[in-house]
Amino acid sequence: MSPAATSTALDLAKKAALICQEYKANDVVLLDLRKVTDMTDFFIVASGTSDTHVRAVGEHLMEELKKEGSPVHHVEGLPQGRWVLLDFVDFVVHVFHPTLRNFYQLERLWSDADEVPVPGPQGAGA
Repeated sequence: MSPAATSTALDLAKKAALICQEYKANDVVLLDLRKVTDMTDFFIVASGTSDTHVRAVGEHLMEELKKEGSPVHHVEGLPQGRWVLLDFVDFVVHVFHPTLRNFYQLERLWSDADEVPVPGPQGAGA
């Protein structure tokens, strides 16, 4: 992938992480997988507070990123709301119910990946 495409992928992944935060997802983490695997460049891992919240975060992400010109390529788990996987090709978003996030521990599984700082939403804590 070209440096410009990687930069765009990183910008979109950061945007996705910010959207998760704005929609009140918990513990939003952005992992840079480029040195670890070639299946995707970034993972965003977040938690909802309930099945309904997990579904809502997933639906909101799909809507907002489609507006940015980046429609989701593949979706898993949206109807159940326990673990929603949104594949945007260059990055994949995982929105978990807290019990499943604790069980699967993706951050531990991908611990060789660098964590990318994600700034909080505008006005957070104000």
